[in-house]
Amino acid sequence: MLKLELSGRGLLILGLAALGVWMVTQIWAVVLLLIVAAIFMAALLPYVALFVRWHVPRPLAVLSVLLMVLLILGGLFAVVVPAMIDEFTDVREHLPEYAQDMEDFLDNFGIQAELSDPARDINWGEIISGRVAVDYTQRLLVGILSGMTVLVLTAYLLNDAPQIKRYLYRYIPDDREADAARILQALERVVGGYIRGQIITSAIIGVYTMVVLLAVGVPNAVAFGVLAAFADVIPLIGAFIAIIPAVFGAFQESPTQAMIVLALLLLYQQFEDRFLVPRVYGSQLGLQPVVVLIAVLIGGELLGIPGILLALPATATAKVFLDYFLDRRDPANAFARRAESVEILAPDVPASDPPVPGA
Repeated sequence: MLKLELSGRGLLILGLAALGVWMVTQIWAVVLLLIVAAIFMAALLPYVALFVRWHVPRPLAVLSVLLMVLLILGGLFAVVVPAMIDEFTDVREHLPEYAQDMEDFLDNFGIQAELSDPARDINWGEIISGRVAVDYTQRLLVGILSGMTVLVLTAYLLNDAPQIKRYLYRYIPDDREADAARILQALERVVGGYIRGQIITSAIIGVYTMVVLLAVGVPNAVAFGVLAAFADVIPLIGAFIAIIPAVFGAFQESPTQAMIVLALLLLYQQFEDRFLVPRVYGSQLGLQPVVVLIAVLIGGELLGIPGILLALPATATAKVFLDYFLDRRDPANAFARRAESVEILAPDVPASDPPVPGA
């Protein structure tokens, strides 16, 4: 027999909790945009704080930081988009020839494949027009609007960070303010450090891919390097995805060049998985490799690509709170020492504004 008794207050709390969960599921798209904006806020907050230390008004500091980010992203897209349009045009015009080259290459290994005839039968008009074109245009517009929304939310969060912190401290007892300050600082360092560390790994794979393609003699090497940097944002599988366009671009020159590029990029992928990823995700986030893998798999299963991107920051955030509660049970292992032990590949500036005393 199991007897369960709930007071009126308990029923009210359960009802409100169920209502809150239902509301989150109904506005999940908005919640997801807010989470992404909060992550970008944590990553950019140290740079805004640096401008503020230089006596720049906070709104102007936020505008300057976001403008620099937009200029960098705009420059990267200006490099990638024209090159990819040229690559697509070249593929559309010469795909049967490339298919024949692939047949000849596979034939050297005793593999028979019929690729040239299907390549000639492709109706490019159906692919780049009609319902498919409308579908991709709608997705592009949704992506642009979502990006603009994240940008505006990030700007508001960066500008109002001190006021938000003061508002949160109003609900924290005086004897818990020190713990709250440490938790907030740890969250800013972990989430912001993940973004900044990811920028470093993306830059490394981008430069490496560009150098390899330039050495082999593949056109549009810079554009393929930028694509590799963007693909590497996806944890664990990004390095594999980055290989595909570079190898395909090299195959347009010759199968031999494609094999050289494939071998060199696979070699880098092993280096990234065995050295860079453990350093970035292990040292910065304090997560074991198996935890990283499980978190990414769960995130991908629940939310797809957005889940993969948010899995590690969410897991690292959960670990911060878990460490806090464990340290409360074991005072000998001080939470402050645990937070300070996290190595972040970030500039030597304060993670945010100084802790705000209780209002």
